[in-house]
Amino acid sequence: MIQSEHIQRQDPQIAEALHNEEQRQRDTIELIPSENFVSLAVREALGSVATNKYAEGYPGKRYYGGNQHIDIIEQLAIDRAKQLFGAEHANVQPLSGAPMNLAVYAAFLQPGDTVLGMDLAHGGHLTHGHPVTFAAKVFRFVRYACDPETGAIDYDAVREMARREKPKIVLCGFSAYSREIDYEKFHAIAKEVGAVSMMDMAHIAGLVAGGVLKNPVPMMDIVTTTTHKSLRGPRGGMILCKEEFAKAIDKAVFPGLQGGPHQNQIAALAVALGEAMQPEFKTYAQQVVANAKVLCDVLHTGGMRILFGGTDNHLILADVTPLGLSGREAQELLDSVSITINKNMIPLDPRKPMDPSGIRLGTPAMTTRGMKEEEMRVIGSAILEVLRNPTDATLHAKVRDEMIALARRFEA
Repeated sequence: MIQSEHIQRQDPQIAEALHNEEQRQRDTIELIPSENFVSLAVREALGSVATNKYAEGYPGKRYYGGNQHIDIIEQLAIDRAKQLFGAEHANVQPLSGAPMNLAVYAAFLQPGDTVLGMDLAHGGHLTHGHPVTFAAKVFRFVRYACDPETGAIDYDAVREMARREKPKIVLCGFSAYSREIDYEKFHAIAKEVGAVSMMDMAHIAGLVAGGVLKNPVPMMDIVTTTTHKSLRGPRGGMILCKEEFAKAIDKAVFPGLQGGPHQNQIAALAVALGEAMQPEFKTYAQQVVANAKVLCDVLHTGGMRILFGGTDNHLILADVTPLGLSGREAQELLDSVSITINKNMIPLDPRKPMDPSGIRLGTPAMTTRGMKEEEMRVIGSAILEVLRNPTDATLHAKVRDEMIALARRFEA
């Protein structure tokens, strides 16, 4: 429960909105793969007195006085990140995922230089060079694809593209791709063309920390990650790299792109990293993947076309057009029965981004709340029931009541 007595007295409108959001979260089956529920300890750190302090610079080298305790907090976050992922260097100051990746580009690229990354339509991310982004106005991005049915990446084709386009960064990573990546092949391609190898593991950092997916950090030159998805920390970013790149990365983050870091966020990250180092986090990560595989099987058996042939991680990208719906229609229908997912483009999608063919689902959040395979089967069946009967208001009301009751059994 939120502690809102001071907010209620000072700003009742915000207090009411926060109360309603808390109720929504409590009563919702949360299947957006980039969302999660943080611990009360993480929330306490995020709302702590660390929010009051300016700390431009890095531990031991600040531009403001009074940072002796803040230095301890940030150094703990750095040390825990390095230990958890086996990194030689860690920068925990990026405010979020987009400036995190932009900092890497700033560290190694000049305007007009080329980056080779995964196409957004094939599972990549906006920050990997989609034309609508600011980075795409400064740097040149070329994009590789995967097989929509199997998820296989043609590494020979990627190598030929790298030889032809001469990128300065070879980037792998994704926001809607459900298969493992061969980091050794990507790193080898980068080295062959004299590029820096980079992995954006924002979605899967928690699964890497939990040991259920391969760790790219020992192999790749640069690994970036947000901290709030499967890692179950506050909203923020983190850059892990080889020691030889440490100065370039730190300089690009500050003073290159940012001023004072958000030390309350860094304190919350330190707490979350400490949690991820505990044995029970491995159990959590294993359950996230197990739940995703069960949910994927239920949806596939029920008539959805699963992109990339299944899932190796926490997320599922599904084409709902075989059920006679668009992704937007599916999202709105499921929202109405207290199941939250997001509409999503699929590879070679003939539809528009705001009304695509697909939906994206994931299991980190509800796994945090204690759900297992049995609950995933119930939820998958409910999803199919609603999407197969889009106009049955009586059915929708029944499913909504069932989903709220299920969510309340597993409170965060």
